[in-house]
Amino acid sequence: MGDQNTLLTTAEVRHLLRRAALGPTPSEVDQLAGLTRGQAADELLSQQSKRFRPGGRDFQKAHDKWLKFLVKAKRPLQSRMTLFWHDHFSVNFSTVNDVNRMAEYVRRLHVHALGNFADFVKDMNKDPAMMDFLDTSKNRAAIPNENYARELQELFTLGVNDLLGQPNYTQDDIVQIARAFTGWRYDDNLAYLDTDDHDYEADYPERGPKAIYQTTGGFGGGGSDFTANGEGEPEIDTVVDIILQHTDSQGANTVARRTTHRLIEFLCHDSPPLAAVDAIIAASGFDSNWDIAALVRAILVHDVFYETAGAPVGPSARKSVKWPIDFVVSTMRLLKMKVKGRPAWIPGGDYISLRDHLENMGQVLMEPPSVFGWNWENAWLSSGTLLARYSFARDIVSVRYDNPLFKPELLMSLSLTDPGDIVDAVTDALVVTDQITGTERQALVDYLTDAGAVSSLDLTDEYTRNNKLHGLFALVMQLPAYQLQ
Repeated sequence: MGDQNTLLTTAEVRHLLRRAALGPTPSEVDQLAGLTRGQAADELLSQQSKRFRPGGRDFQKAHDKWLKFLVKAKRPLQSRMTLFWHDHFSVNFSTVNDVNRMAEYVRRLHVHALGNFADFVKDMNKDPAMMDFLDTSKNRAAIPNENYARELQELFTLGVNDLLGQPNYTQDDIVQIARAFTGWRYDDNLAYLDTDDHDYEADYPERGPKAIYQTTGGFGGGGSDFTANGEGEPEIDTVVDIILQHTDSQGANTVARRTTHRLIEFLCHDSPPLAAVDAIIAASGFDSNWDIAALVRAILVHDVFYETAGAPVGPSARKSVKWPIDFVVSTMRLLKMKVKGRPAWIPGGDYISLRDHLENMGQVLMEPPSVFGWNWENAWLSSGTLLARYSFARDIVSVRYDNPLFKPELLMSLSLTDPGDIVDAVTDALVVTDQITGTERQALVDYLTDAGAVSSLDLTDEYTRNNKLHGLFALVMQLPAYQLQ
């Protein structure tokens, strides 16, 4: 058993950077070498990042701006957390159809990524892209629209059921919360309340008092009144405050448990034990301070995060499938390749844009398929999406004469001649040496030697480098160990 004072091994540093950053580059590994779990987590959390808003004249420009920012990210943990919240507070361009509003939405995700969760939810209540996506801007006093009230509970905070399978809210809770959001509009990316179109109790006495959670949440038979701070503008913040006090069927804070569970799934693996969830909440104080950075730190020092660090891919190793954006960005960072051009494209192989590669893999930034975000883990993998990942690896190592250049000499010594040493140098460069099996390593050696027919290689020879060495990089990127983390 370890804790925040446990010294990290090199394998654990790589594991930390695979899961909590955007790929363990050699310089980042060196920076964290010799630190404890707590010190390494603090280092990742303390790295400063400039403000970011992926604007542009069109969707392609905004998408590529975000992609370039990720490849060059100086604070990769914040960038990775922004991706998590993009899935959690899911909004897509196809519905919003406005680059400026989507850029403002991403800016909010970036600002709050490691901030206060209560403030985050309240800010998302008033985000114009979200207001369009879930119809808040169409919510009228005469006929309240329930879309946002439902997803605020189902997806953003409580979940339909708690972690024990018991319901967290009722249809009446949705109806009542929808009343709080009537009349909210936006102008020039600023939300405001149109008081002439807001549901006031005096105007609709037949709808009853604005009370929620009369049968769930631990509030008692009368529930909780969200006009406690006054009707009108304060209501939507008061609703969030009440939701954050909701307790589950065991009396634990419902939102804290669900959010922690989802973050462990994102940073570690699926199906984390409830005991680990509760221990991490207790260590971070998340159920009272709502500090996302403190919650992330508690995860990054817990045994549940490191339990399979350094273990090769296999039935007993709890691994997580890389998201397509993580696969693409971490590869570009590891290989020291830049995103250039309009559209950003790879001048090799199929000569297609990075956005097309991502679309073929099943994920485009600012285009989650629905309010539920993307499906994770095995849902990322199919015959088509795996082929797309393999094609991306092939295209990357096919680049010869244009930016972004693939230069293996930047990653390893070309003076190596022994096939086994060359394989180890390439797997080291791609940071999977401790993740592959002996059988996989031998298969890679056999590829270099034509099954033993060649005893040594001259990597200074252009033909050998362009065929065998570049091909070896592609094969390693196509291994299960490189698709998982």
